[in-house]
Amino acid sequence: MNFDALFNAQLDTLKAEGNYRVFADLERYRGKFPQATNHAEGAQRDVTVWCSNDYLCMGQNPAVLQAMHETLEKSGAGAGGTRNISGTNHHHVMLEAELADLHGKEAALLFTSGYVSNWASLSTLGSRLPNAVILSDALNHASMIEGIRHAKCARKIWKHNDMEDLRAKLEECPEDSTKIIAFESVYSMDGDIAPIKEICDLADEYGAMTYIDEVHAVGMYGPRGGGVAEREGLMDRITLIEGTLGKAFGVMGGYITGSAALIDFVRSFASGFIFTTALPPALAAGAATSIRHLKQSDMERARQRQQVAKLRAKLDAIGIPHLPNPSHIVPVMVKDPVKCKMISDILLNDYGIYVQPINYPTVPKGTERLRFTPGPGHSDADIDALVHALHDLWAQCALSRAVA
Repeated sequence: MNFDALFNAQLDTLKAEGNYRVFADLERYRGKFPQATNHAEGAQRDVTVWCSNDYLCMGQNPAVLQAMHETLEKSGAGAGGTRNISGTNHHHVMLEAELADLHGKEAALLFTSGYVSNWASLSTLGSRLPNAVILSDALNHASMIEGIRHAKCARKIWKHNDMEDLRAKLEECPEDSTKIIAFESVYSMDGDIAPIKEICDLADEYGAMTYIDEVHAVGMYGPRGGGVAEREGLMDRITLIEGTLGKAFGVMGGYITGSAALIDFVRSFASGFIFTTALPPALAAGAATSIRHLKQSDMERARQRQQVAKLRAKLDAIGIPHLPNPSHIVPVMVKDPVKCKMISDILLNDYGIYVQPINYPTVPKGTERLRFTPGPGHSDADIDALVHALHDLWAQCALSRAVA
């Protein structure tokens, strides 16, 4: 059996559809982000990164870097294994306390990534709670979908952000079921935001648990960076708040927060926590420093909002179509996988602008896009250069423009 032939046949199909991913070889430099060096075909060139999820440049923050350096020298490189066997490092304890405080909860639990925290928590809740039914928003992240699948409990998919459909699905649930409504706050591809209050109202009416993924919102929204639920004064109405340390906080890891009983339940039964090596202490120290900083500093968020508004206004001025939304994510719509990748390649090779094409299966076919995430490190000159490049390429590729 020629196994490589089987692999290559499917890869060739992916390439023919325009959905094959090629990773840019980038090197970031401390203090210069979003500028980076692209290594390609033995050559190097400077590029501006426009699609990073390090939304607030906290991965470059001097205090974060200092905390990581000091902890690395003091505690060494790794955590030594799982927390169940090798012990909990004190930096894990301090970080979990910071996270619980951030979301106004009794306790928090760390994971190695946001993907793992969703997968482990939802699979544990769904598999161990009696007669569980997970009601999942249709556009939930792959990590949530995988967790729900692994739970092997009853599930219902409700139309994205549609409260009438959610109510109808709740009505269908058996009276003795444990209902879990799972949704995100900021949806990362379209940039829209969930109606959290209305979801909580339905949860209260039907006695359901609320599970919110705030990975694209923590650090970004609320007076202390607690997310959209904090901004809207709703954190106390959410049963479980899940987040990441690898986006706005600029480091790595995932977490959940909730009541002490809920966190102890997941800690005790989630295989994705029990059998996974813990975060290195230096990462935990850096994340805790980042969270503390963003609890008291709004400068990064204010600058980020300012640059998002500037980019949107300039795109509107030249008719480049982008999805309107109330978040920090600017999806520029191409709606063709081949052209989307081609534009991405030209931007990188000819203009020194890096943005990854977003094609199927990340987004539905026919909605291919370039997803821009302006940050506080992007200058006005960076924005002007990007808009100029898009203006040229929209003409070259004969793409339609938005009508003012």
